[in-house]
Amino acid sequence: MENDLDVIAAEREIRRRLLDYCRGIDRCDAELVASVYHPDATDDHGAFQGLGVDFARYATEKLRSHADATMHVIGDSIIDFTSSTTAEVETPVMAWHRCSDADGPFLERFGGRYFDRFERRDGAWKIAHRQVTHDWDAKERVEPAFPAGRFTPSPRT
Repeated sequence: MENDLDVIAAEREIRRRLLDYCRGIDRCDAELVASVYHPDATDDHGAFQGLGVDFARYATEKLRSHADATMHVIGDSIIDFTSSTTAEVETPVMAWHRCSDADGPFLERFGGRYFDRFERRDGAWKIAHRQVTHDWDAKERVEPAFPAGRFTPSPRT
């Protein structure tokens, strides 16, 4: 990096891609999720291993059919620049999926980390490879805390 401002600008752009990913997943917006990856980027989500753009379609379709709502929250990222065009990024993530079955509503909770290699190509920082790791998970039956219709539901595409 040329100077501190270049580092700050790159970190900000990387952070925005991470947030766009979470927003896209939660809204089931495959186009937004795909936009955080370079076209040839790979993603290893355990059950899915392949191109990031294919993961975008796979994940949003699966979540749309499996979960009534989702929330992905990321923690502070550690961003280590390995050159002026590459960065290794570790980001803690917690995800909640609100689901239901014949026995009623339940939450799937997940804690893990995104290990991403970001690359700057054609002036844009995007994911070149993602590896998701697992720290913990839980499933619990829940009952709503508020009556139906009290709040406006968050949007999904």
